Amino acid sequence: MNFPFYHIIIISSKYNKIANVQGETIPMQRKKIQEAMKNVYFQKMTANGYHEIEEQIAKLQQQRPAKIEQLKAARALGDLSENTEYSTAKRELRHLESRLRYLNKQLQYAEIVTPKNDHTIDLGTTVTIEFEDDHEQETYHIVGKQEADLAKQKISFDSPLGQALLHKTAGTTVTVEAPQSSYKVKIVKVEL
Repeated sequence: MNFPFYHIIIISSKYNKIANVQGETIPMQRKKIQEAMKNVYFQKMTANGYHEIEEQIAKLQQQRPAKIEQLKAARALGDLSENTEYSTAKRELRHLESRLRYLNKQLQYAEIVTPKNDHTIDLGTTVTIEFEDDHEQETYHIVGKQEADLAKQKISFDSPLGQALLHKTAGTTVTVEAPQSSYKVKIVKVEL
């Protein structure tokens, strides 16, 4: 039995695309939807990164009622045109709502990558490298773009160093093409 699908709206990070599948057979509908889905960009991240975003959302949702109460209290003070408390409370609530929308979109378009235990570098692996010029060793955790934090030794798979290391094994020497220059690093150890 064919059910009429009217319009399937696919939201892409680049643009909105409408797949018009009205009056078509199920296989044709599926094909059109799959074509439209090719334009959707999924953010690769680790399971830990996904859970960190969930925790951020939970904290913000806990703060939301207090921000709403602050806005109500500021509104009760009177004239809104010269009420700085109201303007501040409104701005803070707007910022919180904006951050919640952003984080929810991150989860909506998340693709959780689980590292394979094949001793190659991928998202979620920890790698120890040695810089060829000064023989200094550093250990980094390879993560998704939104999880990257150099202070915590987390580098994005999409960074110049991350790209050079991706899918390599211990003992390999790679050249990192940084914007200003290039340098070589040796992969000392790869761990899950």
